[in-house]
Amino acid sequence: MKKLLIRAIKDYVKNFQIINNTKTDWNEPLVSFASSADPLFLELKKVVSISHNLPTDLIEDAQTVISYFIPFQKEMVTGNKKGEIASEGWVLAYIETNKLITDLNEYIAGQIAKTGHQSVVLPPTHNYNQVNLVSDWSHKHIGYIAGLGKFGLHQMLITDKGCCGRLGSMITNLKVEPTKRPIEEYCLYKYNKSCGECIKKCINGALQIDNFDKHKCYEKTLSNAEIYKEKGLADVCGKCISVVPCSFTNPVV
Repeated sequence: MKKLLIRAIKDYVKNFQIINNTKTDWNEPLVSFASSADPLFLELKKVVSISHNLPTDLIEDAQTVISYFIPFQKEMVTGNKKGEIASEGWVLAYIETNKLITDLNEYIAGQIAKTGHQSVVLPPTHNYNQVNLVSDWSHKHIGYIAGLGKFGLHQMLITDKGCCGRLGSMITNLKVEPTKRPIEEYCLYKYNKSCGECIKKCINGALQIDNFDKHKCYEKTLSNAEIYKEKGLADVCGKCISVVPCSFTNPVV
């Protein structure tokens, strides 16, 4: 079943652009799995928020959390490299990938239902408290637990296909073998302090070597959202991860 789920997710992403005529296209996703009994889920109540959900809070007999990373194509990311305002391509990628994740989760839930099992799908974003900016279900922390990658200095998850893309996840009572978590660091700064490009690229100083001011970062994303409000809701920036060593790959390998 594990191979079938991975194939289903990859095929859905591959066909989404053609079927939906999106301006955004994506590279092949990475898919990982975590056991709902993994003790790291309890740690999220300390690391993220006491209110962070456990898988069993959302589906009582949860067995598995499915996590995936959908990479953006290099050309679109390169277009967001310069300037202080997020590029139109980056904005559209955010909006269209939210739609992709929503539809993909519903599709996979339907496939799992055919086996007699249940799933709970989670929204791709805007499931956080807008005062303290804390989520009750953090896709990037879920991705870490599921073995998709490791955190970078920029607070994003670096995968084997980099950090420029979007994360999604869902919970099911179908039991699937967990993915082994990597041990080594994926961030060059954390590995040997040989990088820090994301700090240099941060537009408003929200990201520092020893501190991340998420409210200052959020202010920048809201200003971009206002500029592009006719496109849809896109509180994004992405400057810190656009064309840096970890944008498209794990640079430590």
